[in-house]
Amino acid sequence: MELSIYNTLTRDKQVFKPIHEKEVKIYTCGPTVYDFAHIGNLRAYLFMDTLRRVLKYNGYRIKHVMNITDVGHLVSDADEGEDKMIKAARREHKDPFKIADFYTNIFLEDMKKLNIDMPDVIARATEHIKVMEEYVKKIIENGYAYETENTIYFDTSKLDKYGVLSNINAENQIAGARVEFDKNKKNATDFAIWIKAPKNHLMKWDTFWGECYPGWHLECSAMSNKYLGDEFDIHTGGIDHIPVHHENEIAQGKGYCGKIPAHYWMHVEFLQVDGKKMSKSLNNLYTLKDLKEKGYSPLDYKMFNFASHYRKKINFTWEALDTAKISLKRLKEGLKKHQEGNEQIEENVINDYEQKFMEAINDDLNMPLAMSVVWDIVRYPKKSIQLSNLLLKFDEVLGLQLDKDEEFSEEIPNEVQELINKREIARKEKNWDLSDKLREQISLQGYIVKDTKDGAIIEKI
Repeated sequence: MELSIYNTLTRDKQVFKPIHEKEVKIYTCGPTVYDFAHIGNLRAYLFMDTLRRVLKYNGYRIKHVMNITDVGHLVSDADEGEDKMIKAARREHKDPFKIADFYTNIFLEDMKKLNIDMPDVIARATEHIKVMEEYVKKIIENGYAYETENTIYFDTSKLDKYGVLSNINAENQIAGARVEFDKNKKNATDFAIWIKAPKNHLMKWDTFWGECYPGWHLECSAMSNKYLGDEFDIHTGGIDHIPVHHENEIAQGKGYCGKIPAHYWMHVEFLQVDGKKMSKSLNNLYTLKDLKEKGYSPLDYKMFNFASHYRKKINFTWEALDTAKISLKRLKEGLKKHQEGNEQIEENVINDYEQKFMEAINDDLNMPLAMSVVWDIVRYPKKSIQLSNLLLKFDEVLGLQLDKDEEFSEEIPNEVQELINKREIARKEKNWDLSDKLREQISLQGYIVKDTKDGAIIEKI
């Protein structure tokens, strides 16, 4: 059965055709680790998880890269303001690298709590400065950049068209707020790719152009190119990435090698709270920890997200989360009833359910429709182990851990969680010596690691 996905680049739903048969290369824009990820942020990674699971369910092998932005993301998402990491350092009176480590580990912990299938490569920007430097040099060599006193800008006027993703008309862009800070900027849509660091700047590196730090957009281009090549299959992110960040990634790809890096661009819509935008000023930013304090599990929130298609806004209310919590409980109860049943189900009934579920998930990840199939199975009057097995098979896509009794485990200390996260990355990279050393360090902290086919289990000694 063919898989169809919506491609922002072409503005239509297309049959998915990977570059290499049965192998899919994906790049996901990860978090800027200057603060806790709120549940609106996490919706993007739940979407990422569903995409991965659907591709695997269709038999594809996956190579998936996600970045961690720990330098260069300016407050405005464009070229103005200060680096978010520097702002966080001033707020917390801490070294920005330590802040990045802290919030990275919290984010990875949240991913695990949501049972999100982890990317194969988690690339931190600060660990790829030399990769970015070489990428910048190539753009300059190809004639797509120019220097001002403090910045190397990408020259968007050299492109055949700027704005292919957002469909903006670059000629109508007015040189206003985005250029006032540098009068030497040639075009309103030009953007910084390499920036000279002031003497007191906390994050800077010795480079071919002196002490510098990279532009945010450049980071993703350089790291996706390193791990996935000039062209790969799918790029994911939030819709807020479309008009600036992803547009500029496409520009950089053209400037670097003449190609748009991804064939398919997929974007998830915003989460709203009580019909309003999530914001600190409205005091409606919630984290998984906030949800836990009110008695909800991370998987309750995951269940909540399946009520809406990823390309539609979803409105968060506590009443809706209540419904999701009750629904997940009833879903697990329905599974158990089928597990205890002994009736035989006709093969055509099983096949029909499988066909409907596959049609739903392969129709641009239509999870609300897929869940309707799941509920039909739960409500089926004959109770059978055949149907419980089918539900567990579908849970390979849902990732709701239907066969496990969820409980709120004791919070693992941050320093232990950091070791656990580093060990998981070491295992993904097949660095077994480092993995063993980290296991020993975790043990010295009073915790034991048990590796299972479903991932690592952490227990207090």
